[in-house]
Amino acid sequence: MTIEQHFANIVSFYYANRRMPSYQEIAKLAQFRSKFAALKLVNHLIEAGRLQKDATGRLLPTRHFFEIPWLGSVVAGYPNPAEEELLDPISLEEFLVKNKQATYMLNVTGDSMIDAGIMPGDIVLVERREHAKHGEIVVAQVDGEWTLKRLYKRGRKVSLEAANKKYPPIVPKEELRIAAVVCSLIRKY
Repeated sequence: MTIEQHFANIVSFYYANRRMPSYQEIAKLAQFRSKFAALKLVNHLIEAGRLQKDATGRLLPTRHFFEIPWLGSVVAGYPNPAEEELLDPISLEEFLVKNKQATYMLNVTGDSMIDAGIMPGDIVLVERREHAKHGEIVVAQVDGEWTLKRLYKRGRKVSLEAANKKYPPIVPKEELRIAAVVCSLIRKY
């Protein structure tokens, strides 16, 4: 077996068992007779950046465990002959999240943002920020209540506006506190 095949077996074990394999389990996956051979394999995978260890020596998955192949583009207009082209794999976290320490997810309820393409049941990835630009979709606390709306600034006037005509703009009476700005959307079909 090649190093990539061994790595693929470790990744498969991780997804099947929701934990990293022990050295003994790695030896079994690789069809080695000794744990020493598994240790050498692990050290090689660590040097290649495929695995890492924590401070106690326990194996940890790396970003390579979460990569999805990127095969190119598809036209959403008129059909045309498409060629599959394998681009560099990328993890969804790497693609969707710019600032990991400041990013969190929220489940969307309500229909006030449907015209912006944000539907009930969607998940938004938001980046913690206290300030937002005109037109950005924000998570904000308005007069003590939380909402997801588009921020509008007109001179000194600030409002939060829904992306659904049945909801009027919200103008803060006392307080408006921006907590985060939407940076990505996840929807499962």
